[in-house]
Amino acid sequence: MTQIIPVSDNQLTMSSIDIAYLCDKRHDHVMRDIRSMLDGLGITHPSFGGSYTDSTGRTLPCFNLPKRETLILVSGYRIDLRVKIIDRWQELENLVSSRPAIDPMQVLNDPAAMRGLLLTYVEKVITLQATVDKQAPDVAALKRIANSDGRLTPTDAAKTLGIPPHKLFKWLDTNGWTYRRTGNAERVGYQAKIQAGYLEHKVFTIRRDDGTEKTISRCVITPAGLANLAKHFGLGDPTLF
Repeated sequence: MTQIIPVSDNQLTMSSIDIAYLCDKRHDHVMRDIRSMLDGLGITHPSFGGSYTDSTGRTLPCFNLPKRETLILVSGYRIDLRVKIIDRWQELENLVSSRPAIDPMQVLNDPAAMRGLLLTYVEKVITLQATVDKQAPDVAALKRIANSDGRLTPTDAAKTLGIPPHKLFKWLDTNGWTYRRTGNAERVGYQAKIQAGYLEHKVFTIRRDDGTEKTISRCVITPAGLANLAKHFGLGDPTLF
């Protein structure tokens, strides 16, 4: 069994791979149990997310759980399986406690140790940057939404998204969001998008030049619909234009 319990940032963790091995369970079943436990604890899955390389070289997802969450997980397993997990934790903790303390000056005077620390730091920076880059599209979309309030007409939505209105109109019409009835200049939302909470029909009262009023129904884009559109248009993807 490889790397039974990885250690990162001075926190001991046990991987779902190792839990599956020790408990003689299928890994996908252990992953399912962990997701159910994290949902029950109100913890987001990425908090303990990780990955491993299988025998074929594929990179696959796993979980790395601290001691508390590991013991909560196996509390529902048979007693003999709980004993295996607890004994393994005890072995690791004894191993860690027996390690000599690191002398900072000794590390500074050891080129190999310094090189290892620097490589670890660089790897963490690269991982962090990759996470930031991955989240950037959603962050950009949310920033646009934060500057808007309530429901918007397609024209106002285009301004909020920072794209020409005619391009948004064309996209809405060709992607199953809106259509125009013959002889009517106003767009109508498809029922599927209305049920999804992306579109609504709002009644407006306009005043004519002669002082009379006219009531019209206009298709408007909801905040949820705007957030969805921002992921398409807010990032400037040229394939959508």
